[in-house]
Amino acid sequence: MKKFEYCKGLVVPLDRANVDTDAIIPKQFLKSIKRSGFGQYLFDEWRYLDHGEPGMDVSQRKINPDFVLNQPRYQGTEILITHDNFGCGSSREHAPWALQDYGFQVIIAPSFADIFYNNCFKIGLLPIVLDSNVVNRLINEVIAISGYCLIVNLSAQTVITPTNETYGFDIDPFRKHCLINGLDEIGLTLQHADKIKQFEEKRRKKQPWLFA
Repeated sequence: MKKFEYCKGLVVPLDRANVDTDAIIPKQFLKSIKRSGFGQYLFDEWRYLDHGEPGMDVSQRKINPDFVLNQPRYQGTEILITHDNFGCGSSREHAPWALQDYGFQVIIAPSFADIFYNNCFKIGLLPIVLDSNVVNRLINEVIAISGYCLIVNLSAQTVITPTNETYGFDIDPFRKHCLINGLDEIGLTLQHADKIKQFEEKRRKKQPWLFA
């Protein structure tokens, strides 16, 4: 997993509440367990005017010019800011995969669905909870100011605006440690690789028939 410490990125506002995982990545695209390739289908039913299916050439599809991700001013965005209960619905891990594969590093909202929130940390995507009044203010600023960027400092647990307003956010210390050090569940396990190897060697001697 890639380390996350700091992000200065262009912000895109998704001015909607209760965005569910089927909206984030529709069910017809859940046919792969690889984490890559889902970004092109992110918010598929909102980004395109036609129905999408796996394997379609997205360059030939009908773009919805009114959807925020299709607007030129938000190309290359790395931070998504939205409203309450983001990631609700089914527990599909593909939802954070699609967001990260598209290019997002940070999602800011007043609240997240629990399973989605937990799945984000497993892949190094940072979900930040800020007060709804702050989120509303930031969304209005993003809409009003082209090229609006935020600075997210995980070590300091702060979000800083272009006018240097600073908002703190809470994060579990263990999750923070994992993000800063790029440790997913496999990475955490491999920290004990020597002990695992010693255990396997002892077991091989005691129960050699298991390794035949």
